[in-house]
Amino acid sequence: MTGRERVLGHLEGQPVDSLPLMPITMMFAADRAGVKYRDYVTDYRVLVDTQIRVAEEFDFDYVSCISDPAREAADCGAHIEFFENQPPAIVEEDARLADKTELLRLRIPDPLGGGRMTDRVHAAALFRQKVGSSKLIEGWIEGPCAEAADLRGINTLMTDLVDDTSFVRDLFEFVVEMELRFARAQVEAGVDIIGVGDAAASLVGPRIYEELVWPYEQKLVEGLRALGTRVRLHICGNTNKILHGMGRLGCDIVDLDYPVSLADGRAKMGTSQMLLGNLNPVKLLKDGTPEMVWGALEQCHREAAPRYIVGAGCEVARGTPIENVRVLTQYARSHKPQLHSS
Repeated sequence: MTGRERVLGHLEGQPVDSLPLMPITMMFAADRAGVKYRDYVTDYRVLVDTQIRVAEEFDFDYVSCISDPAREAADCGAHIEFFENQPPAIVEEDARLADKTELLRLRIPDPLGGGRMTDRVHAAALFRQKVGSSKLIEGWIEGPCAEAADLRGINTLMTDLVDDTSFVRDLFEFVVEMELRFARAQVEAGVDIIGVGDAAASLVGPRIYEELVWPYEQKLVEGLRALGTRVRLHICGNTNKILHGMGRLGCDIVDLDYPVSLADGRAKMGTSQMLLGNLNPVKLLKDGTPEMVWGALEQCHREAAPRYIVGAGCEVARGTPIENVRVLTQYARSHKPQLHSS
């Protein structure tokens, strides 16, 4: 059974030979392949070759276009700072929408216009060419809260959520339309699933999430469904207070970060939601022993069953011991999912 068949079969509730394995690897992958991270994020050929190499080495079931959150913002004209061997940074002190009125003049960039979004679309197409039948291919976009923070500045956006909800709604509308265009280009290039990163959503309380953030996440997910793609939701951090809303979005996969109990996620989201996670990427996966990683995976599997995918709470950290990553593979390949009847 190929990795692609394994993930798709598991999502559809079909019998598969083992648990799917879908950890996020970016800097870990680049280091393992011996490439500078700047090259990884600026040259789709480097990203694709690196992802395939690491996925094959550790028998991951998928490859991903994810690299950094600054692609859409860069094409909108945001000030992005690049580093030789670190992720690019959005310069918040020079935010693209520091002046709110700029939103009225801001135009959605063409995902195929030659910018950083285009580079990701090229990655999707090259993945399809190289591993389309063997590995699940994941595209990636930013969620409404995360991208709004990238354009406005995270601290300023948190204030806007209280002081100027009308502006926030207009900004979220812009973001959702932009991200759906970006997603469409990736779907047409050949991805099987779109990951949605909305980390900033973990910083808001349940009332603001339900009233302001959730409706636009829902609109985005519904738009992605209309494109005929699957959806993976990834909100880093402590999402305990918004778990129920996350589960109501109807995503194919929901990642949970380590501050959240998978048991709580299962209780709040029901038995049909596919959960992925949620090892502590640093304290446990990077700094723990293989025995500790195995034991934690047993607990994750027990709490999240029957619909569970092996992975860390967030990105596998740079410097994680190879033997610890191999435990992820060993656990996944030695356990079969329980069949679930809705």
